[in-house]
Amino acid sequence: MTLPSRKTLLGNLLSLAALGWIYGGDLADAVRARSADVSALIELPSPVRPAVVLGLTALAVGVAIFGGLARGRADDFKGYRLLPILLVGALFFDLMLAESRIPIESTDAASMALQRFQKLAQEQSTQDAVLEDPRVLQTFLEQLGRPPYLVRGEQLPGYTLQVRKDCEGPVQEAPGVRPGTLLYCVAPERKGAWVTLVGLSAETRFGPPEVLSVGGETRFLLVQPAMGEESPEPGTAFRDAQAPSADVAADAGSTSSLQP
Repeated sequence: MTLPSRKTLLGNLLSLAALGWIYGGDLADAVRARSADVSALIELPSPVRPAVVLGLTALAVGVAIFGGLARGRADDFKGYRLLPILLVGALFFDLMLAESRIPIESTDAASMALQRFQKLAQEQSTQDAVLEDPRVLQTFLEQLGRPPYLVRGEQLPGYTLQVRKDCEGPVQEAPGVRPGTLLYCVAPERKGAWVTLVGLSAETRFGPPEVLSVGGETRFLLVQPAMGEESPEPGTAFRDAQAPSADVAADAGSTSSLQP
């Protein structure tokens, strides 16, 4: 019995592994996104494309095994070329589709929304106090677009806002708060405010809603009273260190929640 060379076998095995890993993962994500509490996806992926690629993969494997290996065909059997060709063709098609899209992760999109909201709130702060009025803060949400998360496969219509008072730091846990909610936590005497967002951690793609974090550290921005003619730069408001939880302080104070 004549068998294909090791090079041919290895090429087919590597192509099969790559197809299974890439498109099997895409199909799993598309299915899971439809039932997960929160998905770190900007739009719902379609299962059709990965399912078609995996179907063609199964067909190519069948041709290679039953048309080639079972019959003792050598390297000249064209069926051994199907898996590598399918891999290259599928990746090329994906590359063509990607050219029309701007690749951005949910964490990056959420961080940009935080920055935008912080900047707008900072512009409204005076030298003595930060903005606190929920009615004014609510108007900023229209400029943020949609949250970069899915809830059981559905896109959120927009951001929501929750204003908390008498806080000692940013909110780090927000049980029961819906994804896409900006938590604006005002310090006593309006000497500052911490802005956080309920979504998912950067390391999590699917799961229950939680305050946005990166590497276990809550991602938030700080709004401060204006300093003379100049306001603090938004970029310098990021804080990576853990701060005291604001939940206890918020419970002692008051909370205002607005829906768009």
